[in-house]
Amino acid sequence: MSNFDFIETYSKGSTAVIELNRPRQLNSLNTKMISEIVVAMEAFDRNETVRVIVLTGKGRAFSAGADIDEMTEANPISLELLNQFAEWDRLALIKKPIIGAVHGFVFGGGFELALCCDVLISASNTEFAFPEVGLGVMPGAGGTQRLTKLVGRTKALEWLWTGERISVEVALKHGIINKIVAPELLMEETMKFAGRLSKQPPLSMRLIKDSVNKAVDSSLYEGMQYERKNFYLLFATQDQKEGMNAFIEKRIPDYQGK
Repeated sequence: MSNFDFIETYSKGSTAVIELNRPRQLNSLNTKMISEIVVAMEAFDRNETVRVIVLTGKGRAFSAGADIDEMTEANPISLELLNQFAEWDRLALIKKPIIGAVHGFVFGGGFELALCCDVLISASNTEFAFPEVGLGVMPGAGGTQRLTKLVGRTKALEWLWTGERISVEVALKHGIINKIVAPELLMEETMKFAGRLSKQPPLSMRLIKDSVNKAVDSSLYEGMQYERKNFYLLFATQDQKEGMNAFIEKRIPDYQGK
C-alpha cells in the first residue's frame, strides 16, 4: 500500500491495521488524514486476504477531534465546494468488519470516526465527548445521528448540548462500546477478537453487517424482508456447504469466502 503522511498501515495474518499517526496533535483529524483513512479502508476492503480491519491511534489518544486550525477560516461556501463530509460517507460503504481500538481522548470528529466502527474495544483510560457546542458549532460527520440511534434522543441531546465527557463505564452501559480492557492489553485483546472474527465465513459476515445496517434505518417488516433475501443468498455459497458439512462431519470448517 502507498506511503501515507498521517496514518500507518500493516497486516497480521488476515487482520489489517490502520493506525492514526499524528501523536503530537493527539491524532487530530485534518482533511488529508480522513482521505488517507478512507483510501486505506477501501484498499483493505478489496483485498481478498484481509478479513477484518482494525482502526486505532498512536500516542496518548485515539483522536482528540478535528483539526481546528484547518477550520477557523471556513465558511458555508468553502465547505460546500470542498464537500467536507463526502469521504466520511464512504466509510459507511466498507463491507468488512471494522473494529475500533480506542484509548485516551475520543472527542468530536474522533468520536464520530469511532462510531463508524462496527465494534469498539476501549481501554479503561478512555473518555468520549462531543465538545463542538463549546466552539459554537455541532457534529457534522454523523455524530448527532449515530449517537442518537445508539443511546436514544434524550441522552444524546444531554451529551451534545453539554459537551460532557463520557466515561468508559457509562459508554459500556449505553451500548457505545463493546468491551473495556486495561490500556496495556488494548491491542492484544483487539487482535485476539479480530482473529476470532477472521475465522468466520466472510460472506456471512458481510451480509450480517449489511442486514444489521439495514435494520437501523428500516421498519421491522422491511428489515425482515431484506434479511430473508440475504439468508437465501448465502445458500448459493461454497462456505454454506462447507459449514454445514463440517458440522455433520464434526470437524472445523475451512471458509474461503466463496
